[in-house]
Amino acid sequence: MSTAIEDHDSKDKRRPITFFDIWDPWRNSIIEQHRFYVEQGKNKLLSQFNNIEKEAHEAAERWLERGSEYFDPDRDDPGSFEEDAYHEGVEYHRLLSELRDQTRLSIVAGMYHSWDKELRRWLVTEIQHWHSGSNVRDAVWKATFEDIVELLVSCGLAESGAGPLQKLSACRYVVNVYKHGEGSSLEKLKAFHPEYLRVLSADGSALDASWIDHTNLLVTDQQLEDFYGAVVEFWSMIPNRVSSDTLNVPLWFAKAREKDLKLQER
Repeated sequence: MSTAIEDHDSKDKRRPITFFDIWDPWRNSIIEQHRFYVEQGKNKLLSQFNNIEKEAHEAAERWLERGSEYFDPDRDDPGSFEEDAYHEGVEYHRLLSELRDQTRLSIVAGMYHSWDKELRRWLVTEIQHWHSGSNVRDAVWKATFEDIVELLVSCGLAESGAGPLQKLSACRYVVNVYKHGEGSSLEKLKAFHPEYLRVLSADGSALDASWIDHTNLLVTDQQLEDFYGAVVEFWSMIPNRVSSDTLNVPLWFAKAREKDLKLQER
């Protein structure tokens, strides 16, 4: 549900009111900052995991070297000794793989939160050009993802069902599960975005949904790229200017604005 508002303070009623204006150099700088963050996250952090197989093999070799000091051919089984070294390498590989996956998720989380905060900051800055008041400002910062999308759509800043918003919606579920574990976001992933969950067991069989928890969360390199692309596409699709005689806003925004107006009348 939305409602229309007007800028009653406008001195020239014949001219449309500019409600939102995004300066292209600022837009480009935000996209560039985002690109730099993701690129450096991959180059400085994820690149450390490029040779997991080799490092796991080296870990097994180190175990053999250390264990050889205590190996007694008259008492110890060489086959068992080699098998223990193999399992040492497998465990090392598993731990490094988990660390890589957690690192990738941390990059996704940082990327999402940066986008979310920059968007809210920009919205508040633009709104303050035609409305002053702490209730609206606080409402924008406290709004849920769905509330913000409703504001973007009603104001003409985005189209309902836009691809970048759908991808970023999935991203916030991923980030919430990464940060908080069990909860409604995990259920959303199970129901609508199982591609971000390990749904197969070690033997390749499908896991029962009841066995899937936050430890099954997984984002691949390609999915990281997809989230990155969604942020770039989002900022690129924002129109340069939204001008009109009136502006449709969600009910939650209108209520906050009304509170500010009542305070200003006192």
